Amino acid sequence: MSLTSMTGRGAAAVAGRLARVEVELSSVNRKQLDVDVGLPRFWAAFESRVQELVQSRLARGRVTGEIRVTWAEAAQASGARVDLGLARAAVAALRAAAKQLELPDDLQASALLALPGLVAFEPRPRDLDAAWPTVRQALDAALAKLQAMRRKEGAALGRDLRARLATLRKLAGEIAARAPGVAETYRANLLQRIAAALPGTDLAADERLLKEVALFADKADVTEELVRLDSHFRQAADLLKAGGVVGRALDFLVQEMGREINTVGSKANDGEIARRVVAAKAELERFREQVQNIE
Repeated sequence: MSLTSMTGRGAAAVAGRLARVEVELSSVNRKQLDVDVGLPRFWAAFESRVQELVQSRLARGRVTGEIRVTWAEAAQASGARVDLGLARAAVAALRAAAKQLELPDDLQASALLALPGLVAFEPRPRDLDAAWPTVRQALDAALAKLQAMRRKEGAALGRDLRARLATLRKLAGEIAARAPGVAETYRANLLQRIAAALPGTDLAADERLLKEVALFADKADVTEELVRLDSHFRQAADLLKAGGVVGRALDFLVQEMGREINTVGSKANDGEIARRVVAAKAELERFREQVQNIE
């Protein structure tokens, strides 16, 4: 199973017997699945159907879009409605105005067509139900295109994440190689400073010095952190290989990686390790930013 991005777009149009339906969808990052697809006012009752269909295909992301319906002539004819109350009020007002202005009463029905809202289209409930399969077909097609785009971007994200994970592993390996010599470097520097301050003093086997070095070595030991970090790297690699809905799990691992890297930086009192920790933090941040796009 491949990785899937949460960013994508899909559009489709399907012409049915009663109506032509156009669907446009787009999605962006979101921790949960949030669906907001606009429907024509007569279709409000079908909002739950749209929600369920999108939820059956997608797991995360904010999905927005619009469904537009253009009814066929036969459906429009059967659904045409005249607002008789508005027509009566308009006729009465026009005739009263004509009488006051001493104008001839030549009012015809065609004149009423200019009144906004006089003739409206209200599809019959049975036509709404009959047109739903066309809506579903168009929504299915738009979702398929949206998913295809998300998979394509997910593949690119996967390649980038695997490369960044390899960089993080390389930096951790360099830290692991450097860490065992940190205590010895500290001991050598300490002896050098003592020799400079007290020429002719031989403290190489001094018990106090040995205890100081041992205490430093214990505080600077990052073995446990590096072991846990390697475990996080392996779990992340497995998730990238498995694919599917792994964004949350990867996000959790990124937090754990950051915690271990920070601890290594605070414990290992060594310039070379510090430089690699800084590089690892920067790379992990770029890794985290990409993970935010994974479903």
